[in-house]
Amino acid sequence: MKFVGFVLPELTSEEIEELCLEAEKAAREYVLSKVPSKRIETLNISIETEATKPLTLTVEVEISLSPLMKDFDVQKLADEAMKEAFTSAEKYLRELQCHLKK
Repeated sequence: MKFVGFVLPELTSEEIEELCLEAEKAAREYVLSKVPSKRIETLNISIETEATKPLTLTVEVEISLSPLMKDFDVQKLADEAMKEAFTSAEKYLRELQCHLKK
């Protein structure tokens, strides 16, 4: 997914790191809001950016749950967590854009 429509100067390495941390946090919090941590066997969240124009953000969420959660739709959970990560990243970029306009 690419964010289009943001007019930002080149992001600093600190801003890129913060963007990735915010996106990862949002995805993790989403998963933990839906499934108790003791029922999660694996939760890997990978956020990568290409700081070219336009900025490209790649989010991967890998989840495996306890066998007790066999009827839970893990793919849907991962997809929704990715959406939360993108939403959080977009919010961060919009706030950064507003801050830079001042």
